[in-house]
Amino acid sequence: MAVAKKDQERIAYAWMYGSQARKDGKERAVPEYWHEHADAWLQGYDGVPLAGEAKPKPISDQMEAELDASAVDRDQE
Repeated sequence: MAVAKKDQERIAYAWMYGSQARKDGKERAVPEYWHEHADAWLQGYDGVPLAGEAKPKPISDQMEAELDASAVDRDQE
C-alpha cells in the first residue's frame, strides 16, 4: 500500500517522538497530537524499527584484514 510522502514524514516523526519519550522516562501513553499515528508512536516507544527501515549490517570479524594497513597504522598514532 502506497503512503503519501507527507504521511510518511508524520509516521517517522511519530516514531521519533515515541522513541524520545521512552528515553525521557515518560509513560507509555500516546499524546493526543499523535493519536492518528499511534501505532508508529508506540513502535518508537518500544524500540521497534519502522517498516522498511534497513537493519544495521554486522561488522566483519576480519575487519582489520579488510582495511588498508596504512589506515590502521594512522589511527593508532
